[in-house]
Amino acid sequence: QVQLVESGGGLVQAGGSLRLSCVGSGRTFGMYAMGWFRQAPGKEREFVAAITRSGDRPYYADSVKDRFTISRDNAKNTVYLQMNSLKPEDTAVYSCARQNGQYSTLTRDYAYAYWGRGTQVTVSS
Repeated sequence: QVQLVESGGGLVQAGGSLRLSCVGSGRTFGMYAMGWFRQAPGKEREFVAAITRSGDRPYYADSVKDRFTISRDNAKNTVYLQMNSLKPEDTAVYSCARQNGQYSTLTRDYAYAYWGRGTQVTVSS
């Protein structure tokens, strides 16, 4: 059973920064792409960022491009999301996910098989 545990969320003022971490269990972490999604109250879950298994190619939602950076350290079974210039509309529960390997897309939630419980990010204005 794959487990994913996020950390690093919190309360920050607009314009501030946070770095989220997601640690995965097992020996296969480096064999799969990883993604970050978020869900705000009353809204559907949305794609934030993803990274290929080797870490050589990131993908971003337009809403976070040039502000967020996804990276990974396969030796530590960890994927990161550096979030800069945060805005109140970034407020959400952020969850990491491991690709299921059946789909080529990395921006849709059905392409992911395992999910963490999430970490709350709150950005005050």
